[in-house]
Amino acid sequence: MNAASAAAATEAARRRTFAVISHPDAGKSTLTEALALHARAITEAGAVHGKSGRRGVASDWMEMEKARGISVTSAVLQFEHQECVLNLLDTPGHADFSEDTYRVLAAVDCAVMLIDAAKGLEEQTRKLFDVCRHRGIPVITFINKWDRPGREALELLDEIESEFRLKPTPVTWPVGEAGYLSGLIDARRPERMLRYTRTPGGAQAATEEVLSAEQAALDQGVDWERATEELELLQADGAEYDEESFLAGKSTPVFFGAAVSNIGVRLLLDAVVELAPAPGARELEGGGERAVDAPFSGLVFKVQANMDPSHRDRTAFLRVCSGVFERGSTVTRAVNGKPFATKYANSVFGQDRSSVDIAYPGDVVGLGNAGALRVGDTLYAGTPAVFPPMPTFAPEHFAVVRPADIGRSKQFRRGIAQLDEEGVVQVLVSDLRGDQAPVLAAVGPMQFDVVSHRMENEFSAPVRLEMLPYHLARATDAAGAEGLGRSRIIRGEVLTRVRDKELLAVFPDRWQAASFERAFPDARLDPLLAAHE
Repeated sequence: MNAASAAAATEAARRRTFAVISHPDAGKSTLTEALALHARAITEAGAVHGKSGRRGVASDWMEMEKARGISVTSAVLQFEHQECVLNLLDTPGHADFSEDTYRVLAAVDCAVMLIDAAKGLEEQTRKLFDVCRHRGIPVITFINKWDRPGREALELLDEIESEFRLKPTPVTWPVGEAGYLSGLIDARRPERMLRYTRTPGGAQAATEEVLSAEQAALDQGVDWERATEELELLQADGAEYDEESFLAGKSTPVFFGAAVSNIGVRLLLDAVVELAPAPGARELEGGGERAVDAPFSGLVFKVQANMDPSHRDRTAFLRVCSGVFERGSTVTRAVNGKPFATKYANSVFGQDRSSVDIAYPGDVVGLGNAGALRVGDTLYAGTPAVFPPMPTFAPEHFAVVRPADIGRSKQFRRGIAQLDEEGVVQVLVSDLRGDQAPVLAAVGPMQFDVVSHRMENEFSAPVRLEMLPYHLARATDAAGAEGLGRSRIIRGEVLTRVRDKELLAVFPDRWQAASFERAFPDARLDPLLAAHE
């Protein structure tokens, strides 16, 4: 093993690359900020919702995110904790931005799933659990908002086990029911209780006091007795952490706490270091694996323009998969075999960036001014490597987009092309409307809000949107395009996806699609990958 391979293997063992995922409003961005706070990567946690005089969270850096109090794009935070380097990827919570979340999950080795203590498993939570299972991503569960009224802890664990066939193994357990949290028991040290005192506004880490079992029994009385009995009952039923079961996706370590109060967050952060897997060999397209100590390779999982509005830049987010990344080196873009120079490479913390000279497997590098790179690209040095392509999901909402000011047509075209390359929306064109009035296709309607906001504020090209009456897309061929063009009965049309020239037949509903299949049985009409699969 040469020096570079040895360094890659050693440094990969110190990395933990994970995503925080949840249903909207479960507290995902708040937890992201709290984790960074406990790792001392920031000195004060921000407020998710933009109230007067309060900061926004570091991971929500877009003006639209600050104004609405939601995450609409993924963000990367890198910091150190207990001699490990943590690469934390915050993801959009809203279901309308599922594609961005799915792309992030292609770049991580573990996920922290948030569950609202009052609401339990919600629609997006279920979808994301399924995606993690499909991708083989082990999941750590954090039951959040235990400082507010909610459901019974045992009931929530039963729901996880019954719906996901996933054994919940509590690592921490609450003393006091939801809304009346007195403290936490660490299941690995059940002879004591951790009692918390929240700081004003939750801006600083909550103070943590250790009580012996005797002190806790005197101080908490029936709450302590109930908590210890529940924990003993669960452990007797086999609900104890098992590494093999966790990594195989058969169990999930469970933590309780309140992110907004910074309660239980340190224990979760420690667990990411202790339990989450380090980067390992990654599957290659067509079979085989790329070991972490192999020559450099990386996957572009996100492209984002205008993170620095004053410079109108473009950043490609690269997950280092193997070997050592060195700034200034020339690597190969797998899709066309052309060289790519890594002159502008940055370590990313939310919107803030600093030059990085070297990075290891698990790290996320921001490649600046990467106009040639696209989501799903593989970069490599030495032995060729190609990672599996990113999925493209079936759109369910369609709108014709036109420039509000015809004099801004050049900026309009440039902006729409940029948003298509980033994957903010899919851009389609038709012979009926021409290139001057493309059709935007989205998984959810809020993506159109992002387009309108960014076109006006980043590209100085306000747009007008005209919604189309279509909600179903199918891949088709020339025969399908000809048939739908001739039909005077079936409602629908054929559009060409700009990104890959795929022909899509779009219909108002599945009944119209079924009518088309009956009328043109020789035409191709294939389902696309749905965002919930």
